[in-house]
Amino acid sequence: MADKYRNFAALAAAERAGIDYDILLRRAQPSFAIVAPHGGGIEAGTSEIADAVADQTYSFYTLEGIKTKGNADLHITSTHFDVPMRLTVLGSTAVVVTIHGEESEDDGDGVFVGGLDTKLGDRISDALTGAGFDVSRHADPDLQGIEACNIVNRGLSGAGVQLELSRSVRQTMFEALTRPGRKKTTEQFRRFVDALRKALADPRRKGR
Repeated sequence: MADKYRNFAALAAAERAGIDYDILLRRAQPSFAIVAPHGGGIEAGTSEIADAVADQTYSFYTLEGIKTKGNADLHITSTHFDVPMRLTVLGSTAVVVTIHGEESEDDGDGVFVGGLDTKLGDRISDALTGAGFDVSRHADPDLQGIEACNIVNRGLSGAGVQLELSRSVRQTMFEALTRPGRKKTTEQFRRFVDALRKALADPRRKGR
């Protein structure tokens, strides 16, 4: 389904900051930024995962849908994601890792790894596989994060890693994917976060 808004300027003209959506930003080490461009109720669970992975170590950024319903209207595709505040993070970050939620039930229960930083992507894939997750590359090129203009590839290195988490995987990470349910995480959530942080802390990344 096509986005309701082509870019953030169109979204901001029609939706209310602090009522319909929030933008959260926390700056930390310049090595990585963990970004959930479709957080809150847009792709449920992604902002909570990104926040936990970033913790106080890496920069964190999300645009969260906070409507009681209709948050899907706030989805801006990653190649058109032009929220001005994003430049504060991307302009000083080497590598971006984006967390997305894949909503199609036809995609099974996997984690799909994309983006142009294939070496880091392979390390993340290995870490997540070792933690028990089913990891693969998405069959749809539009969900592989390979466009240079995609937010995942807009860090200083020009290459990042995109993670698409199926809805069924995200459901195992929280009590429920509702707003209150996402406040209670599971062991599966902790395994995912720990595995991803382990991959990002791997000293081999310095020789990308």
